[in-house]
Amino acid sequence: MPYAFNDDLPQSVRRRLPAHAQDIFRNAFNHAWEAYGGSEPDRVEEIAHRVAWAAVKKRYRKVGSSWVPREFALGAVKTP
Repeated sequence: MPYAFNDDLPQSVRRRLPAHAQDIFRNAFNHAWEAYGGSEPDRVEEIAHRVAWAAVKKRYRKVGSSWVPREFALGAVKTP
């Protein structure tokens, strides 16, 4: 089911991700839920979680046990 607020996200997501990454996760999850809900009703939650994590990984990188913005991650290379 779509999430209205970050507080509605699973505890494992709230505990691991910083607030901005939670926003990205929630927005991507909700969009995927709407986009794939009709065509894949049996797998919509699985698909939405995969899409949400992919969206987070585009903007954040896991360094040790923390998720940090890619521009601040050690060794991050900026592309033009």
